[in-house]
Amino acid sequence: MDPRYTALSPSDVEPWSALTNLLAQVDGTDEFYGPEDLAEELDEPGFTASRDSIAVWVGNELVGYGQLRVGDLLAGGLAKASIGGGVHPAHRGQGIGRRIMDRLEPRAVALAAERHPGSPLALDLWVGPDGSSAARLAAARGYAPVRYFTDMCVELGVEGNDPEGAERAADDPRIQEFGDVLTEAVRRAHNEAFADHWGSVPRSEEKWADQMASRSFRPALSKVVLSADSSLEPAERVDAYALCNEWAPGDLYVSLVGTRRRARRRGLAALLLGEVVRSAARSGYRKVGLTVDSESPTGAGRIYERVGFEPLRTSTVYQRVASGT
Repeated sequence: MDPRYTALSPSDVEPWSALTNLLAQVDGTDEFYGPEDLAEELDEPGFTASRDSIAVWVGNELVGYGQLRVGDLLAGGLAKASIGGGVHPAHRGQGIGRRIMDRLEPRAVALAAERHPGSPLALDLWVGPDGSSAARLAAARGYAPVRYFTDMCVELGVEGNDPEGAERAADDPRIQEFGDVLTEAVRRAHNEAFADHWGSVPRSEEKWADQMASRSFRPALSKVVLSADSSLEPAERVDAYALCNEWAPGDLYVSLVGTRRRARRRGLAALLLGEVVRSAARSGYRKVGLTVDSESPTGAGRIYERVGFEPLRTSTVYQRVASGT
């Protein structure tokens, strides 16, 4: 039976979640998503599912999918786009991944030209280790490895792995739980903290609000450090932050952690992560994870290791630059 190609829609979130979670197990990514999480992705600002997604069906079974996101301009004037997705293991090697790319790459070029006329386009693919089927597909289409990211994790409740040994934040008046009143201050801190990070673009108020409203966001476990400088405006007072999500029950994920340049080299990231780990342990979580850029300008990997995070796996970003149109 020949595959049938449609766009992803709200009615597809159950089979889409089943496929995504199967791929997380088979490919060892641990990227598990429930139907509610995927439904939110269909409503992301700047994403139009009818044009920016692909669903591949064999009969009534979803066997593959693809998603395109075109973001803002990177430093140097590059338009940024990323393509993600996957193919059911039983249907790999049949050209499905190639046909998904055949459809989404031209859409990426057209959408980037619409939003950023004349700018060259950096197309990114996140794939697993070298030698994976996704890596081979990327290489065959002219993409090359440009960056490596490492997933790290600290197991909770493991003998000899006591979160109380992490950096202490107890009774530190600078530490606060994330709250709505801090939303804009954390957004500004994040945009400054990541201004010198590879592939990062400033988060708009709209996209930031969408992320903060996510079902998976855990504000009670997210922490910030406030500056002691009382002369700062309220929206500029956040020195550091650690924001957490929960996609799989019992697994907390630190989705964003950063420190403003003015507050770097003071141990604030370790302080916050230590508090996140302890809070997660008190709340009954099994583990806390995060992802770090292997070439982070802040040496973040070493900081995370001090708090007890251990490397699990490495993913590769493949990239191809297309000329502006």
